Amino acid sequence: MKKHRNSQKRIYFEDACYFITSNTFNWYPFFKEPIFCDLFVENLRLCKRLKGFLLYGWVLGYDHFHLQIQPNDKWNISKIMQFLKRHVSRNINIVMSYQSAEGGIGQSRLRISGVLHYDENWLHVNKFDQCVHKLKNQFHQKYPNNHPFPQFRWHESFYDHYTRNDYDFFDKLEYIEYNPVKHGLPEDWEYVYTNPKYEDLADEF
Repeated sequence: MKKHRNSQKRIYFEDACYFITSNTFNWYPFFKEPIFCDLFVENLRLCKRLKGFLLYGWVLGYDHFHLQIQPNDKWNISKIMQFLKRHVSRNINIVMSYQSAEGGIGQSRLRISGVLHYDENWLHVNKFDQCVHKLKNQFHQKYPNNHPFPQFRWHESFYDHYTRNDYDFFDKLEYIEYNPVKHGLPEDWEYVYTNPKYEDLADEF
């Protein structure tokens, strides 16, 4: 058992799974907009690729998300969440033109953090940049004059729960699966790990 370096209270266990929750600032429903949902999924896919964690379940709601993940020895949940939340926030604000995309949407940040090298990961980041540019074009076609959204922000911290046994693990997966129903989302809500469209994001358990 180790303490997270950036928290006096947060701890993690080797080879452990965690149920994680994070909310938008003031629970603003940014993810009613499908373009932002697609951007979240692409950020999650890139984060999983670069940080190498196992992702057993996930769901995105209008103002929050849940993950069921197992980090590796190199990247703990604090580092994973810092990466994911920072890049989602930055790229959504780029899409809305609140922030400049100078230096590349993903690449400048990733070089600074020391995780981008000219290998297969570099190709994934380039593909990610192209996706964000495409979503930005879609957004401005949809809102040609102005849009109703404030600048994107997350709630500062996140909630994590160490899954202690198989019962706890599957209980949290069931909670994730039925989260759209709990929050009254549309019946065809697609941003959940059980959707075959995102089978590449779900690891076997």
